[in-house]
Amino acid sequence: MAAESAGAVMSTQEGSASWQALGTGVHLVVTDGRLLPAARRMLEEDLAAVDLACSRFRPDSEIVALDAAMAASADGTRAEPVQVSPLLAEAIAVALRAARLTDGDVDPTVGAAMNAVGYDRDFALIPADGPPVKLTVHTIPGWRHVEFDEYSRRVRLPPGVRLDLGATAKAWAADRSAHRIFAELGCGVLVSLGGDVAVAGQAPAGGWRIRVQDISGRPEDTPTGPSAVVAIHNGGLATSSTAARRWRRGGDVLHHILDPRTGLPAAPVWRTVSVAAASCADANTASTAAIIRGREAPGWLTGLGLPARLVDEAGTVHTVAGWPAEGQVPDEI
Repeated sequence: MAAESAGAVMSTQEGSASWQALGTGVHLVVTDGRLLPAARRMLEEDLAAVDLACSRFRPDSEIVALDAAMAASADGTRAEPVQVSPLLAEAIAVALRAARLTDGDVDPTVGAAMNAVGYDRDFALIPADGPPVKLTVHTIPGWRHVEFDEYSRRVRLPPGVRLDLGATAKAWAADRSAHRIFAELGCGVLVSLGGDVAVAGQAPAGGWRIRVQDISGRPEDTPTGPSAVVAIHNGGLATSSTAARRWRRGGDVLHHILDPRTGLPAAPVWRTVSVAAASCADANTASTAAIIRGREAPGWLTGLGLPARLVDEAGTVHTVAGWPAEGQVPDEI
């Protein structure tokens, strides 16, 4: 099963565009269609900059250079802190905040573990099937070991630690671009990166109606699997899935959401979790942590007051904290 996807249901005055970037589908909607070309240029520029700063698959990216600088002193001496760009510093700050808010459920120090389970290149290049790999339970080094001064933008990592910002970077990028487009163009805007949605500015009448679905597809197409339509006026909505990025090694089915306490893919309790929050980054942090928390997730999300839709491995839908029940008339969350 593919990932859940989300997209806006458009009115005739709006303009939209879809393309691929950051290894995922991009969907942009603006309330004034005349501003779509300018908004798209801004979003494309933003995503290119984020990719160059944060991609662990690009040999020329800043985060790969950071890894190399840390590895150069892995002979027992401590590496000197490295000053990073404002963009990468912001991305690291968002990732460490997510780790702090989830007590380490969402941990950016899983880079080496991601490589170990086979996610060591753009997902499109990962073979769907392959020979067995040795899966060893081991604790991730942990976000608390990352030395980061947000003001000087200096970072130091322990030997052997590699950062992976994939759990938060797309959602943060969606927030960042949506607010930039609104600030510069003045229109309402929705940015969806792989189904992680951020909105800014004046929403359309009735709010941004967003379809969340189990089988990924274009927002304008009829869904081919279970789906729900909700409306938001601000903030963001994100979906995390164990079904989207899967591959098989021997008899093991692996996915990209790792439990930092084991270094292995999270247990198969929820195939998708969708959350609405004050920002897309917060929604994505909560949906990813919910996958890792497993059966504790509904109670945890309810305690936080975050509307959520959880789909278990059998396909049963659970809704909490004000998320509309399945089949209910589209409602604001």
